[in-house]
Amino acid sequence: MSEYTTGSTRENGAPNESDRNSLSVGSNGPLLLHDTHLVDTLAHFNRESVPERRPHAKGSGAFGEFTVTGDVSRYTKAALFQPGTTTKMLARFSTVAGELGSPDTWRDVRGFSLKFYTTEGNFDLVGNNTPVFFVRDPMKFPHFIHSQKRLPDSGLRDHTMQWDFWVNNPESAHQVTYLMGDRGLPRTWRHMNGYGSHTYMWINAQGEKFWVKYHFISDQGVEFLSDEEAAKIAGENADFHRADLFNSIAGGDFPSWTLKVQVMPYEDARTYRVNPFDLTKVWSHKDYPLIEVGTMTLNENPVNHHAQIEQASFAPSNFVPGTGFSPDKMLLGRVFAYADAARYRIGPNFDQLPVNQPLPEVAAKANRYTIGGPMEYHHTGDAPVYAPNSFGRGHADEVGPVESSWESDGEMVRSAYELHPEDDDFGQAGALVRDVLDDAARERLAKNIAGHIAPVTDESLLARIFDYWKNIDPDLGSRVQELREK
Repeated sequence: MSEYTTGSTRENGAPNESDRNSLSVGSNGPLLLHDTHLVDTLAHFNRESVPERRPHAKGSGAFGEFTVTGDVSRYTKAALFQPGTTTKMLARFSTVAGELGSPDTWRDVRGFSLKFYTTEGNFDLVGNNTPVFFVRDPMKFPHFIHSQKRLPDSGLRDHTMQWDFWVNNPESAHQVTYLMGDRGLPRTWRHMNGYGSHTYMWINAQGEKFWVKYHFISDQGVEFLSDEEAAKIAGENADFHRADLFNSIAGGDFPSWTLKVQVMPYEDARTYRVNPFDLTKVWSHKDYPLIEVGTMTLNENPVNHHAQIEQASFAPSNFVPGTGFSPDKMLLGRVFAYADAARYRIGPNFDQLPVNQPLPEVAAKANRYTIGGPMEYHHTGDAPVYAPNSFGRGHADEVGPVESSWESDGEMVRSAYELHPEDDDFGQAGALVRDVLDDAARERLAKNIAGHIAPVTDESLLARIFDYWKNIDPDLGSRVQELREK
């Protein structure tokens, strides 16, 4: 039963007279402006939504815990990754291109965003259900999202502009191969893997640095929908994945994922055969085998979706001691863009909302010099608001080499990454097709691609699409062309 069993109150805490009738002059007369409850109710109603996320608008999530079962202390001193540690966390799953009301089962990459409430501050991982992405430079990211959204004249989604972007940016080949394959339609969020996708840094207690990639492997197994199943579900229940997660947890069926990492020695990055910081590439598991870290279990549904999921913010700029960034250009772009998106959507004090705050014992020791702004309610009283100061308020003053740094020299240029020996755009996508997929999966992939390009009628673009897939794998490209031209 709700704890709110007595009458309601106004915004100032005083009792309300009525939630049923407005104040009017007689039963049939005009309403009165000094009916403050009516005015407050309507004004708040006009403002009760926050702007939806630009990508990843449609999604949901749940709370849970992460428990370390392995020992990776030789690689990182981060408290949440030490043996036996259990950390409260929040997960949000989403589609990339769809708006708030779009069906969960459209073919799309799925977001896999995690927030860990650690004893050293919040640590966020912003990833997907694929280990790679469409582009490797953040300058292209808005262009990519625009191509997946809607046309400027009709406001309709359009396969032609999607494919036009992809074939004009062949670095997309690896991710598009994942997207058009089985992973583009996970059966549920519970039945998909998650990846940090980017390359991150770990630092151990001795100051040694390592490069790391995160893999969250579904303990439920990996299962998918066919195009036909997905289309049917989309017409019957647009919130299919959201309902599945909520109902599973409500019924005591708590989904879990095992975190495993690939760890690359710091110096290996200089000479590895592909650029280890290129978001369109993966590292060979033979070169860097998976190391078990722990288990993530989701066991608590939100009690208020807006407050705890819609207003939750996830940003790779939330890192903790023992972790850091890498020269991955997309990661460095997101370090700014994701937190800034939250500042736009929710306000400059978004991180003071309960769902975005660190643990109480961490928040109690917070000493931030960012002040003011809308909705500030954690403040530092009359303490000095500048640093350094002569009145006892501490400030940070480290100098010298940065613990999570890496070497960089050369002139300032606008350039793609310097190529490593195997840094072509199509090689890993072709290996995925030939070495990972079986015959049945390759045939499903060809049919999915042919179906997706069916609305494309521009002959020159179709020719480039066929070439795109032939560059990935000649047999696959020929099969796609055969199916499309039937």
